[in-house]
Amino acid sequence: MQNAVFNIQNQSDFKTCALQVFRHQFKNNAIYRSFCDLLYIHSSDVKEVEEIPFLPIQFFKSHAVLSSTQAVKETFTSSGTTGSSVSKHMVTDLSWYTKSYTKGFEYFYGPIEEYTVLGLLPNYLERDGSSLIYMVDDFIKKSNKPASGFYLNNLTELSKTLIALDKKGEKVLLIGVTFALLDLIERQRFKLQNTIIMETGGMKGRRKEIIRNELHEILCAGFGVSKIYSEYGMTELLSQGYSSGDGVFDCPPWMKILARDTEDALTMVGTNKTGGLNVIDLANYNSCSFIATQDLGKVDNNGCFEVLGRFDHSDIRGCNLMVM
Repeated sequence: MQNAVFNIQNQSDFKTCALQVFRHQFKNNAIYRSFCDLLYIHSSDVKEVEEIPFLPIQFFKSHAVLSSTQAVKETFTSSGTTGSSVSKHMVTDLSWYTKSYTKGFEYFYGPIEEYTVLGLLPNYLERDGSSLIYMVDDFIKKSNKPASGFYLNNLTELSKTLIALDKKGEKVLLIGVTFALLDLIERQRFKLQNTIIMETGGMKGRRKEIIRNELHEILCAGFGVSKIYSEYGMTELLSQGYSSGDGVFDCPPWMKILARDTEDALTMVGTNKTGGLNVIDLANYNSCSFIATQDLGKVDNNGCFEVLGRFDHSDIRGCNLMVM
């Protein structure tokens, strides 16, 4: 199944794989099966991708979401806030994750081996269980470049490295959490020509939240670049979407975004209409590939999507079954 998923070429391939993964998870994932039963949906009833039930993402906080009886090799956790419950994504086969992020990055940017990878992810480095750290650490190892590495508080050293590498014309990927990127450009202004600046979102309580357009204008001016790239990922997913600077994200072939009605979670709203974002991530073969997130957004005619905000707890309607 892994070969089929990571070699999807078209929508027909995607539909075939998605339905196969759905039937596998309906049969082998007790939590997902119970959810489908509460909706009175059987796997034999589902003929189209849009008919597949999407499990509310909150289940990753309250249950072990597994479609495999193999031993759990890694448990990725969300950062959460003090006193709050965290999401736990139990992974039984890490090759699904490594293939997904490696092939996903290559799909949009080319082989990671071509880049010097600089990770500016202080809040993630300061805790255990981050799937983002796992990915970036592997990127650093795969890049096999002497300057690749993580940077915690050594922003002066990072600044010197960025300037030196850019002057040499080397391809650089700087992937950083939003507040740390802002900290960096407040210390040093840049004029980078060969560097991809990729923000992973989040002020993490360190700074006041600002809208994306304003944030990207500030980062573009500070780094001297024409656009800021972004990554769309989360603990509950083993794949990532990427934006090339305009706030519109695209997915690798084994990932798809749909928008659901904010009043009726079982109804899709179609393209170019605001709704709750449902994610199909076929790399989640051994957990759940069909997830109703708490993000609000729009999906365009090409399958690309924008993230416009998040549901408040009081705004979540149509998912009452999740409390059962």
